[in-house]
Amino acid sequence: MFEIIPSPILGLNYDPSHMIWQMMDEAKPIYDYKDRLHHIHLKDAKVYKEKLDRVGIMANPLEYHSPKLPGLGDVNWRKFFAALTDVRYRGPVCIEVEDKAYEGSIDDVKDAILTSRNYLRQFLG
Repeated sequence: MFEIIPSPILGLNYDPSHMIWQMMDEAKPIYDYKDRLHHIHLKDAKVYKEKLDRVGIMANPLEYHSPKLPGLGDVNWRKFFAALTDVRYRGPVCIEVEDKAYEGSIDDVKDAILTSRNYLRQFLG
């Protein structure tokens, strides 16, 4: 993609949860594409191994994983933020609320934002 369109204007909106449900390292692309990171989503994902064992990796990903708030899934946030620090990322990071447990009402969404912020505070200055 970057070879076809070499402009530095083309960048990544990076979400570590996507790496989790694809069974990939969530931090390695930060190093590989450090100059292409334009925006970071802070969202987690929980892979349910028993469901994955039943349906396999070729299934619809939502059959074996669920989007979660940061800290409630499988993203290694310490490793993730260490990578962002290593590459000196200084762009935006945004909490993405996508967790069925927090989507019932506006109050749930507000609670999700506060819960996420409180968890992520340990990694942010």
